Amino acid sequence: MLPTGVRDNQLRESNSQKVHPQPMEENQNPEAVESLVSKIFTNVSSLKSAYIQLQSAHTPYDPDKIQAADRLVISELKNLSELKHFYRENNPKPVCASPQDSRLAAEIQEQQSLLKTYEVMVKKFQSEIHNKDSEIGQLQQQIEEANQKRVKLEKNIKLRGLSTKESEGSGDENGFFQVDLTPDLFTAAVEAASKAIHDFSKPLINMMKAAGWDLDAAADSIEPDVVYAKRAHKKFAFESHICQRMFSGFQQESFSIKLDNLIINKESFFHQFLALREMDPLDMLGQNPDSIFGTFCRSKYLVVVHPKMEASFFGNLDQRNYIMGGGHPRTPFYQAFLKLAKSIWLLHRLAFSFDPIVKVFQVQSGSEFSEVYMESVVKNLIMDENDQKPKVGLMVMPGFWIGGSVIQSRVYLSGMKVAE
Repeated sequence: MLPTGVRDNQLRESNSQKVHPQPMEENQNPEAVESLVSKIFTNVSSLKSAYIQLQSAHTPYDPDKIQAADRLVISELKNLSELKHFYRENNPKPVCASPQDSRLAAEIQEQQSLLKTYEVMVKKFQSEIHNKDSEIGQLQQQIEEANQKRVKLEKNIKLRGLSTKESEGSGDENGFFQVDLTPDLFTAAVEAASKAIHDFSKPLINMMKAAGWDLDAAADSIEPDVVYAKRAHKKFAFESHICQRMFSGFQQESFSIKLDNLIINKESFFHQFLALREMDPLDMLGQNPDSIFGTFCRSKYLVVVHPKMEASFFGNLDQRNYIMGGGHPRTPFYQAFLKLAKSIWLLHRLAFSFDPIVKVFQVQSGSEFSEVYMESVVKNLIMDENDQKPKVGLMVMPGFWIGGSVIQSRVYLSGMKVAE
C-alpha cells in the first residue's frame, strides 16, 4: 500500500493528461491547407480576369480574341478542378470536422458554385460565337455571289457593246448612259485623240532612230515641199502620217471595216463608246479578239506600220504575220498602238452618236491658213503682215463640225519663222 502522499501525486499527474479517442492524422498540415486555399484564390482571380477578357472580346466582336479568351477560361477551370481533386485525395473527410475544416468546406462549396456559373456563361458565349460565325459565313457567301453576278453583268455589258452584231435595246435599261452626250464630251475626245497621235509618234521615231533610219529623208518622203522652221519640227510629219491613216474612212459608219453579217445600229454607237471608255483595250481584245474593234485595230496597224519599217524594227515580220492571222500580240509596241486605236475608235463612235452626226473635214497641203477653221501646232510664229498668207504644210489633226460649231483642225505652217 502506497503512502498517502505518493498516491495523491499519481492521481494529479493522471488528471493533467488528455485522452484521444483516435490517433492524430498526419496529413492535416495547416501550412499545406493554407497553401491550397491560396492557390484556389489565385486561380479564381485568374478565372475572373479570363472572363473579363472574354467579355471584352465581344465588344467589338473579334472571333480571334474570343477564341483565345475562351481557351484561357477553360485552362483556369481545369486548374481549379485539379486543385479540387488534389484536396479530396489528400484530405479525406474526417470523422468529426473541426470548425476550421467546416469553414474551408464552405469556401470550397462556394467556389464550386461559382465555377458552375462560369461554365454556364462560357457555354453561352460559345453558342453566341458559333451563331456569329454562321452569320459571317452566310454574309461572305452572299458577298461572293454578288461579286460573281457583278463580274458576269460587266462582262455581258462589255461584250454587248462591242460585239459584231449589235443588239437592240434601251441604253437606260442596260445602264450604259452614265455620261451625257454633249459637245464638250466630243471636244474632250478630240483632245484625247490628238494627244494619242502625238504619244504614239514618240516610240515610232525612237525605233526609227534605233534602226538607223534617216529621219530627214523619211519626213521629206511623207510631204516633200514643207519648209520647217526647225529640224525638230519634222516630228509633225510623222504625226501627220499617223493621222492620215488612222482617220481614213472616218466619215463612214462602218469606218471602212468589212465584216460578214455586220449590222449597223445607230443607237449602239454610244453604247460602244461607254463600253470601251474605261477598259484596257488589250483586256477587251482578250475577251473578244474578233469584235469590230479588234478588226479595226488589226487593219489600222497594217496601214500605219509599213512592212519595211517593221522588219527594220524587229528583224522579222513575225508580229505582223501574227496580227494578219487574227491575233493581238502583247508586245509593248503593239500595246502603245492600241492606246492610239482606242482613242480614234472612241471618237468615231461618239461622232455617230450625235443627231445630226459630227462631220470631219481635212485640210490639204498648200491651202491658205484660216484662223476660223485651223489652228497652228506651233504657237510662237512670227507673222509678217506684208507677206502672203501662210500656207499649210501638214495637217496634224482634222477638224470637225458639230452642230453649228467648228472644232479647228491642227496644222503645221510651211516657211514660217519662229520667235526664239
